[in-house]
Amino acid sequence: MLRYRRTALISLAVALALTACGRFTVIPPPDGEPVVLKPAELATTWTDAEGGTLTLKHDGMFIADKVCVAVDWYDSLTWSGTGTWDQGSNKKQSFVAVSFDAAHPVGFDAAHPKTFEREPDSYAALRQGKVLKLWVAVGDPDNDYPNCVLTSPAS
Repeated sequence: MLRYRRTALISLAVALALTACGRFTVIPPPDGEPVVLKPAELATTWTDAEGGTLTLKHDGMFIADKVCVAVDWYDSLTWSGTGTWDQGSNKKQSFVAVSFDAAHPVGFDAAHPKTFEREPDSYAALRQGKVLKLWVAVGDPDNDYPNCVLTSPAS
């Protein structure tokens, strides 16, 4: 009986530990070092792994064509459209926020899609050698979410 209880307690402890690890693990950013970029360095066309593009213009406007975005916990979202962009930064890294002119429907029920606001999560800037990156984590963090990564050659 004691052996059974000890085995059950060990099994419970292992299960709780594995569950906790999955909940507290943060998926790392893509390769690269945080970087502060000037608006002129950001004002270019950024491309994601699927060929989607985000063209940030010098006047604060943008054009997106099937570019990956992070909204809520949904993954595999791509949005197209126009809008405005803004840059923020701390001492180590720039951030780019985009606001689309129109809200976008998403969801699993095509007959009753949920409409999201016009502002997905902000992208953070990285530099890896001669490549600049804007990235944001997408999806559910408990399900090993991927990163949305946009790239552009460094000037």
